[in-house]
Amino acid sequence: MCVWWNFEGILHDELLPSNQTITSAVYSAQLERLAQALREKEPALINRKGVILHHDNARPHTARITAEKLHQLEWEVLPQPAYSPDIAPSDYHLFRSLQNFLLGKKFNNEECLKNALTEFFASKSQEFYNRGIKMLSERWAQVVENNGNYIVD
Repeated sequence: MCVWWNFEGILHDELLPSNQTITSAVYSAQLERLAQALREKEPALINRKGVILHHDNARPHTARITAEKLHQLEWEVLPQPAYSPDIAPSDYHLFRSLQNFLLGKKFNNEECLKNALTEFFASKSQEFYNRGIKMLSERWAQVVENNGNYIVD
């Protein structure tokens, strides 16, 4: 699952088919669909070229194909310290809450899962998404204080 959000809420999300692996080509295509969603939902952001993307250092995110796509889109990418997946807001904020929401639930098919995800995203307030992004600077400070060691909550 890939999710992109801003201070107000979910901008775009995608659930990959169960047999598909995320590669740089798949990720680059997702970024293009995200750009289209931004053009529709946040045209002022696109027009002023103010997109700042934060993702971890997974290979699909750092590959040449992805770098070229980000350059084409003219998006800035926040630096991510090596081996620090614990400072991605999706991991420490969004997915932790999603994990609690999904705990004990079973889905008969992919459509039921997609409906549950839509319900989860819609149930979260603007403040929830805002808080997740604002916590990023605190997480970065924790990484520095821990000499780069993982943050365990």
